[in-house]
Amino acid sequence: MRDHQREVTTTGVPPWKSPVALSVTLHLLILGIALAGWSWTSTDHEPPPRSISARLITQQEPEPSPVVEPVDQQKRDEERRAEEQRRKEEAERQRQEEEARRIAEQKRQEEEKRLQQQKEQERQEAEAKEREARKAREAEAARQKAEAEAKERARQKAEEEKRRQEEAKRKAEEEKRRQEEQRKREEAERKRQEELARQEAERKRLEAERKLREQQLEAQAEAAQRAREEEARRQREAAAAKAREAQMLSESEKYQALIRERLSQAWYPPSSATEEMTARLQITLLPTGELAGVRLVSSSGNTAFDNSALGAVRSLSRYPIPNDRDTFERYFRQFTIEFNPRRLR
Repeated sequence: MRDHQREVTTTGVPPWKSPVALSVTLHLLILGIALAGWSWTSTDHEPPPRSISARLITQQEPEPSPVVEPVDQQKRDEERRAEEQRRKEEAERQRQEEEARRIAEQKRQEEEKRLQQQKEQERQEAEAKEREARKAREAEAARQKAEAEAKERARQKAEEEKRRQEEAKRKAEEEKRRQEEQRKREEAERKRQEELARQEAERKRLEAERKLREQQLEAQAEAAQRAREEEARRQREAAAAKAREAQMLSESEKYQALIRERLSQAWYPPSSATEEMTARLQITLLPTGELAGVRLVSSSGNTAFDNSALGAVRSLSRYPIPNDRDTFERYFRQFTIEFNPRRLR
């Protein structure tokens, strides 16, 4: 039956809900209503017949399924599902068989690859052993050759050493004879040179003694002359220094007087000052005459008195100083001055 009957295409809708079944049911229902109405009415008062116009709208299907009984349809569905299950199982069996063949083929290829690798490894090991054996044979041959060459070199070296020693001995004897003759010639020459040197040394000694006596006389004369000149120079320098000192002293006294005059004009003692009070200050100046610093060396005992003296020193913007740098450095770079009401020294 499966081979001669066309398969029923199902859409997943139960057979009794299909459009064809609904259409047949609707027609039967209309026919039954019409017959029942006709039997309930009398022939005397029969109304005019009613006409019912009905139009069945069905859904277009590509290929409508034939109307079958529900039992047959269920059987067909079960057969169809069984066929589908059989096909699935057949497909799964074929897939498993194909997978088994693929795994077997893969194992076979892996085994062949393993055997090839094993053969290749064995071949490489055999080649390596052959290379090692060849290297060993070559090394042994090279060793034997080296030993033979070493023996030959040793023999040649021994012969060369023997010839060298004999030649060295011959040369040593000749050198010894030559040195002996040279020593005799040098000994004779040395004695001759010693005699000449002794004679020259004697002549030089006599000449040196003569020159020494002359140099001593000249040195004594030069020393006496230098002593006279040095004495004259010292006397001139002493006179110049004395004159310079007198000039610097005079110059310093003049500028000290000017400084005392400037300070006396700038100093204003406090009312508490007495004639017995004296403050001694140390003043440091710059070469320009500007005040570099002032320091109280000896206090008067009165703070106001000391501060007035310090203020007077600081009030002068520039001090009168000599132009001569030596005079400034000696007398005015740093000096002390006393502040006293009776006198300003």
